[in-house]
Amino acid sequence: MEFVSYFDYEKFAPVVPKTQQGRDQVRHRVAVVGGGPVGFAVALGLARQGIASVVLEADDSVCLGSRAGCVTSRTLEIFEQTGVAEPIMRQGLPWAEGWSYYRTEEVLHLEVPQDPVAKFPRLVNIQQCYIEQYMLDSIRANYADLIEIRWQNRMEAMRQVDGGVELDVSTPEGTYTLNADWVVGTDGAHSAVRKALGARFVGTRYDGQYIIADIKMKSELPAGRRAWFDPPSNPGATLLLHKHRDDLWRFDYQLREDEDPEEAVKPENVLERIRSHLELIGEHAPWQPVWITLYRASCLTLEDYRHGRVLLAGDAAHLVPIFGVRGLNSGMEDVNNLVWKLAFVMRGQANERLLDTYTPERVFATRENMRHASKSAEFMAPPAPAFALMRSAVLGLAAEHPWVRRLIDPRQSTTVGYPDSPLNQAAQDAAFTAGPRSGFAFIDAPLPQGGHLCQHIGPQFTLMAFEPTPAWTAQVSELNLPLTQLSLETKSDLGQRYDAKPGTVYLIRPDGNVLARWRQADAPAIRQAIELCCQGGSL
Repeated sequence: MEFVSYFDYEKFAPVVPKTQQGRDQVRHRVAVVGGGPVGFAVALGLARQGIASVVLEADDSVCLGSRAGCVTSRTLEIFEQTGVAEPIMRQGLPWAEGWSYYRTEEVLHLEVPQDPVAKFPRLVNIQQCYIEQYMLDSIRANYADLIEIRWQNRMEAMRQVDGGVELDVSTPEGTYTLNADWVVGTDGAHSAVRKALGARFVGTRYDGQYIIADIKMKSELPAGRRAWFDPPSNPGATLLLHKHRDDLWRFDYQLREDEDPEEAVKPENVLERIRSHLELIGEHAPWQPVWITLYRASCLTLEDYRHGRVLLAGDAAHLVPIFGVRGLNSGMEDVNNLVWKLAFVMRGQANERLLDTYTPERVFATRENMRHASKSAEFMAPPAPAFALMRSAVLGLAAEHPWVRRLIDPRQSTTVGYPDSPLNQAAQDAAFTAGPRSGFAFIDAPLPQGGHLCQHIGPQFTLMAFEPTPAWTAQVSELNLPLTQLSLETKSDLGQRYDAKPGTVYLIRPDGNVLARWRQADAPAIRQAIELCCQGGSL
């Protein structure tokens, strides 16, 4: 059976800068090592803040295969800021249901809660190559003067020097040394940046290994997540199936302990497993393979994401299992947290102590993601006989006892807040009965004047004032702070969601997390909150 392609890959020639004695003649403000979605997101986020960067990517094109195959509404809100959300929504396939089966019997029908007034659906399936392409399109269309992408550029070594970082870079046409004020490592699970720092992961690496395979097949099955436990097509193990647009389907299936991964990943063995499962579920339409890879689940993180003038994000900083769509999505939230802090520090608007809050906030979020993902991973791939016995008992009871079914819930990703962030100013949180608390992401809703709140978050702080007086608005306008004001009505959808009364104020950070909220706040209180934040809060 021949492999087919569904994506028109553009290949890029190696880029070598003008050099003098083997050194790049330009000193760069930020060098981003790794041109995947997280690296492109760093460059786009910095460009939105007016900061130029150079991206070094070892490959010659966007990625192969589905890889990270699902984005959340929070990630789409982040993508909205740089023009990437709209094409993703055109190509992506939203879904809100899931089905779990024990052998061949359905034991759980999951309905993913939706927000009826938010701009974006909760979960959207889309292959990673499309995401990277749309980010590349946005760079070309909107930020070509601020972002340089150097394809086929591989970082070989790194040294921190006074006031910056030196990188040794290899290309098919020669090597050179690059100097940058800051470096952001986004070069994935095998990060050269992380290795150069000597930084080590801590956490758990699971024994279970998975085959991920994309196929092209016409089918009338509705979109959603389908999980089989101990199916006849993969006895003693699990199998996941997701639908994408354009008749693409993604299989994730666990290898049994007695299977040799090198043999199992061979196309003939993968295709036979897929054929067997399609026959099991009654799918008889012709199909063709697209892409195959081997995956191993891990819950690993660095303990510090900042090392001097080098910062790490995405898989370079942490690894979480695919169960619960926390991989790419948590990487996007790393970037969302990092870029505004780095930009404010680089512009002299904030003390470097602000950048020191990146690690405690994002390591906390990573550990929360790992906590949820590990539960899913242990259910999908039991790490010991006792876990396997418990899973068999749960699955056996689930068909007849509804209360047991919640134990099968894959715990799809939700945004993790920062309840203990040093930036939080939560003095008046107790005065509210609803709405996001300090440290937690804003809640999207339509604006009375049109559009949605998510379209007005960043790159500065956002001040949401409910029915302010003209005099109050004028006083805040005179503060000369990096601040955007929104005047809102208490009786609007936003007013209800934010427990608003006349005079209520929410101050939102550039990344969309609430910094503070008040029932009443004067201009000096708002100034103090922003200035304290830019000094690193309570660090």
